[in-house]
Amino acid sequence: MSHGLDIVETGEAAVPATGAATLPDRVLAAVNHLVVIVSAVALVLASFVLTYSVVVRYFLHFSTDWQDEMSVFLIVGAVFMSAAAIQARRGHVAIEAIVGLLPPRVNRVRVLLVDIASLLFCAFFAWKSWTLLHEAWVENFHSGSTWGPPLWIPYSLMAVGMTLLSAQLLLQVVAEIRGQRPRA
Repeated sequence: MSHGLDIVETGEAAVPATGAATLPDRVLAAVNHLVVIVSAVALVLASFVLTYSVVVRYFLHFSTDWQDEMSVFLIVGAVFMSAAAIQARRGHVAIEAIVGLLPPRVNRVRVLLVDIASLLFCAFFAWKSWTLLHEAWVENFHSGSTWGPPLWIPYSLMAVGMTLLSAQLLLQVVAEIRGQRPRA
């Protein structure tokens, strides 16, 4: 039985078995690499913001009403933006109890069907995220907090992240259909 975490720990991305990645594969891999670095920085920044908030509230008794929202923006942005990179490594949580029981050909069909269903869901989610972003931009929506940052910021991270994830899933579906099974 294999575990998706094993693949992530080895650092091997899911690429076509032939070793010759297409231009879209290489472009998305480069974008994913950059996004993972930026997402890691965002998570570190979120931890600094939360630590700052705790220290300032406890020792100086200052109000830091902006820190919760800033942390949420950073964490949600990191999660959505890095989803495609995790999918490229097939590092998402999966239930693999039946993988060892299925014949390889049936398992390959299962993987393809799951990828297609995931692609359809993520593409719909991306489309709705873009419409939400457009609405927030046009209507100039802001958060209801006292800090009140514009909502197009988190919505743009969500829309771009889901679009990248949809593109990654599309590349994996195309590779699977062409018979270039990604290492999973």
